[in-house]
Amino acid sequence: MLDQIKGLHHVTSMAKDARQNNDFFTHKLGLRRVKKTVNFDAPDVYHLYYADELGTPGSVMTYFPFPNIGKGSHGTGEVGTTVYSVPEGTLGYWEKRFAEQGVTGLRRDTVFGENRLAFDGPDGDGFALVEAKNDSRAPWTKGGVPGDEAIRGFHSVSLRLKDGGATEELLKFMGYEEVDTAGNVKRLAVKGGNGADVVDIESLPGVGFANLGAGSVHHVAFAVENRAKQLEVRKALMDTGHQVTPVIDRDYFWAIYFRTPGGVLFEVSTNEPGFDRDEDTAHLGEALKLPSQHAHLRDYLEKNLQPLGD
Repeated sequence: MLDQIKGLHHVTSMAKDARQNNDFFTHKLGLRRVKKTVNFDAPDVYHLYYADELGTPGSVMTYFPFPNIGKGSHGTGEVGTTVYSVPEGTLGYWEKRFAEQGVTGLRRDTVFGENRLAFDGPDGDGFALVEAKNDSRAPWTKGGVPGDEAIRGFHSVSLRLKDGGATEELLKFMGYEEVDTAGNVKRLAVKGGNGADVVDIESLPGVGFANLGAGSVHHVAFAVENRAKQLEVRKALMDTGHQVTPVIDRDYFWAIYFRTPGGVLFEVSTNEPGFDRDEDTAHLGEALKLPSQHAHLRDYLEKNLQPLGD
């Protein structure tokens, strides 16, 4: 069993409208946009990152807004719900805030003994807030949400799978342990992690596969401290038969990717170098930052990318 993985690093999803996406995460959720850049493989499309003040691993939600993308259809083989951690006793604040701001799909429930408020993202994305105990992570407090209520970072993701068995074994190999079961959902967690420690596996054998589109999670990334730890993980995964990409430089972290038995794309990302490598901490996410291979496109992109309306 591996011990290098410390929880979630980021979750990356697809959207249709960049301005709407930016408004939802910065104004409705009160998160900080920590990076405004472009897709490495499609530079005419933004890559937007929303997180806490510094873009701490375990707090980072990222989006590719493709203007012409169709709407995704939910099913198995995908991340079903991305869950944020908020302080105990704050769901009433969030329910009122969301209702006033027109956020849809609001519904309360209790999952594994934790109070939860589910809600829809702008493209029908599945989200929830969970009142988490003893989450000491510092929130971003300049996004319109008071610090006593503000989001601390991720709590968990849920995987919707036809058969969760093989992915469960993979996660256990990656350092996760089963901590609870409720119906068709198994909860796994990594001990001593970064606060974004939990993965739920929902087994849905009778449900068809999801189709990727706006509102779909593209991949979920797990955090390791540095490149040396990442290479240890890559070797161990390859030794057990997984097809893992070479290490890819994503400017703000190094990444490796592999497809899980249940169909979800996993990434393992380094905590280094971080989002302040090309911007001062006080001004994260303000300027358009371009990967070096796309620097020559700056004039074109600044004229043609949709204004975000900051």
